[in-house]
Amino acid sequence: MMRLTSTGFAILGAGLIAISYGLARFAFGLFVPPIRDELGLSSYVIGIIGSLPLISFLLATAVAPLITDRLGARYTAVLSGGFGVAGLMLISRATGPVMLGSGVFACGICTGLMMPALTAAMQAMVRRSLHGRVSSVMNAGTSIGVIVAVPTVLFMVGAWRLAYLSFAVMAGLGVIAAWLFLPSVSRIVPADAADPPPLNELPWSRLVRLTLFAYLMGFVSAAYWIFAPDLVVSLGELPASATAWLWFAVGLAGLGGAVVADLADRNNPPITQALMLMMLSASLALLAASPAQPLLAAFSALVFGLAYMSLAGLYLMTGIRLLPGRLSVGPVLPFMAVSLGQATGSPAVGALVGSFGYADAFAMFAALGILVAVLSPFYPGAIAQAEEEEVAEEETGLQAAYDQQLQNEEGEPLEDPLEEEEEQVTTTW
Repeated sequence: MMRLTSTGFAILGAGLIAISYGLARFAFGLFVPPIRDELGLSSYVIGIIGSLPLISFLLATAVAPLITDRLGARYTAVLSGGFGVAGLMLISRATGPVMLGSGVFACGICTGLMMPALTAAMQAMVRRSLHGRVSSVMNAGTSIGVIVAVPTVLFMVGAWRLAYLSFAVMAGLGVIAAWLFLPSVSRIVPADAADPPPLNELPWSRLVRLTLFAYLMGFVSAAYWIFAPDLVVSLGELPASATAWLWFAVGLAGLGGAVVADLADRNNPPITQALMLMMLSASLALLAASPAQPLLAAFSALVFGLAYMSLAGLYLMTGIRLLPGRLSVGPVLPFMAVSLGQATGSPAVGALVGSFGYADAFAMFAALGILVAVLSPFYPGAIAQAEEEEVAEEETGLQAAYDQQLQNEEGEPLEDPLEEEEEQVTTTW
């Protein structure tokens, strides 16, 4: 294995996430118009196919901790990349809904295995004090992958098979990089770390509320991820190449999501969630109202990208905070809820499009998003502290959430052995 610096690992992780999330999962909606036309698929069938990678993502995520513990970070990432290559190749050769569905299902497995593998590798290769920063860079890979898909639509209009073939080649390069640079280790938990709280002491009320809000956000967002490009082509009569700018705007705005999520954790998570959900709903309504206006459509994509990535980051931090000591569950639980929402929302919006048309279907989902935003005061904020007259100010942000994941018996964050080794080396020199 070639040793990477923390910066190098962050860049590698962002690249692998760009492939497994941006290209293998979220790029599908960008190619729905030409795929639908060539294969003769209805909106309902597209909705069903669009839900398959989300279902396989859930299944893969559920078993990913066990696979990572057995195979280690390197082999889990290679396995993830292998599913990505196979899925993308199947999509590029699809002749009907079964083959297309098999391809996107395999891509969902790729997505579900990659982040747990990278998280395990990060435990071994990156100082704990840098976990928040490295995770933010890796999470930005989703937006980068969405942006990378844009040139394929601009310069290969209608050539979706060639585009997916190029994605498969990129995924193959990712497999090679994972083999060369990731360690063959399982998730590392220090021996002196305190046991996580027993199940009966977990904040179940907050966990249930987090899961419900994440599910509903995923349900509402499915309309945009799967059907937004098809809407502007079918209803707005824009050229297929114009949909590329939608995804470019989504990816570009999504890069700012980590900043907004971090600020939310520092201020008021329920208010931020309400604002971001209102923005996400507004993006659906704006696109449905003006699909023939390229600038307004692109603006709706900017709003959607910022809102979606901000909410995903906020749910990530809340999950980590609510489940200290459970490294394989805290970051994963909200993403599983979001994916379950998208898996059920995709066929629902497909059925509504077939029955009522794009404009009304998007308006219904926007109304649901507004309703969920109104309920945001019930969103779980910071974990309640012991009732004292004076409570010390708690550190906030993604890094602070990671710092609280591993604690000693006194409830203090553990010292990082990697940092201790670096200090010894510095002292020796």
